[in-house]
Amino acid sequence: MQENDSPKSESHQQAIDQFVLLWGEMASAWGINKTMAQIHALLYAESEPLDTDAIMQQLSISRGNANMNLRSLLHWQLVQKVHFKGERRDFYTAEKDVWNIVAILIRERHQREIEPIQQNLAETLEMFQEDSSEEPLEAEFKERLENFVEFLEMFDRFTKALLPYINKKNLTFLKHLVKLAEAHQSLKGNKPVQEQENE
Repeated sequence: MQENDSPKSESHQQAIDQFVLLWGEMASAWGINKTMAQIHALLYAESEPLDTDAIMQQLSISRGNANMNLRSLLHWQLVQKVHFKGERRDFYTAEKDVWNIVAILIRERHQREIEPIQQNLAETLEMFQEDSSEEPLEAEFKERLENFVEFLEMFDRFTKALLPYINKKNLTFLKHLVKLAEAHQSLKGNKPVQEQENE
């Protein structure tokens, strides 16, 4: 491995340390644990791949903790394993394209959070289908559940349709899409409430 021997400036190292801490604190919002986020942040910030020992040393974590979270990051495809000729150690580098990172995080959260909710709501609705005699209150509750299911199905389709377009090469298209949404929202803001309700 050709390692970069040039030392980091103090400000460079401080910026990396701050980024690792920040990404770790944000971890809960992304649905991942703090250590997993910090490892990803460190590998994202470093230009050269790091081995497990370097990760352990910089983050002050155990080998077991490092290995467990590296496996998760590999599974999520946020980190890739790198091999160097003559090296027996495994080295790791992070996905550097922020668009891909965000798309992966959205996809993973969707699979782990939204899909189970859809399944559970569908099973709840089956309870009503087994009983054909519905009282008014039951019918009202069933309708609310059906509305929830319908929304999640649309959200699922929207997410799966949009995710492939979340990348830098489609930035112009995404900006136009946002502008259209903003313009529509601005127009709605200028309309009387009655007109908005009729849309």
